[in-house]
Amino acid sequence: MRLPARVLAPVALAIAVGGCSLGGMLGGGKAPASLLTLTPEAPATGEFTRSGNAGQSVTVSTPVISKELRTTRVPVQVSPTDVQYVTDAQWVDTPDRLFADLISETIRRTTNRVVLDPGLTGLDPGLIVSGELRSFGYDAASGQAVVRFDGALSTAGGTRVETRRFEASAPSDGTGQTVGPALNRAANEVALEVANWIESRQAP
Repeated sequence: MRLPARVLAPVALAIAVGGCSLGGMLGGGKAPASLLTLTPEAPATGEFTRSGNAGQSVTVSTPVISKELRTTRVPVQVSPTDVQYVTDAQWVDTPDRLFADLISETIRRTTNRVVLDPGLTGLDPGLIVSGELRSFGYDAASGQAVVRFDGALSTAGGTRVETRRFEASAPSDGTGQTVGPALNRAANEVALEVANWIESRQAP
């Protein structure tokens, strides 16, 4: 499939060209006129100049995802055994990478922690955020865009590990026009909860 070159980055936004019925929302069809991304809702605080002692930094790993999420398309849970995809809605990257980037940026904006890229863990991995992104799509039964993340927080070397489930939802009609912004709101709510979880842990 040939992807369009134009990307709308300021907000998670898509143009819906299909109808509002379930049949019109799902299926193949042409590539969308714009691509979806995740945008941090936490206020930016200017330049990030941070320092910290050993063990105080945070590293956010790319979460594990299931096969239905290993795509740039937006899944629709039609029934417990039926997963389809929203027509005219497509991410700029896979949800696991977008979500990890959103968590990292939210931590930077809402805490005083040094946030490192996973490729820089040799410097000081400190607290490591990992986990599984279990849901990141539209639930047809509830009419909600749902983000569910089973997070794990561990210290370097795994001397202590904590787990916690985070979940948020936002209303959507399941079309490309509303599902992107709804997932962006839900993902930001989860990211903020993860940042608060980290901030509540005392640095060594």
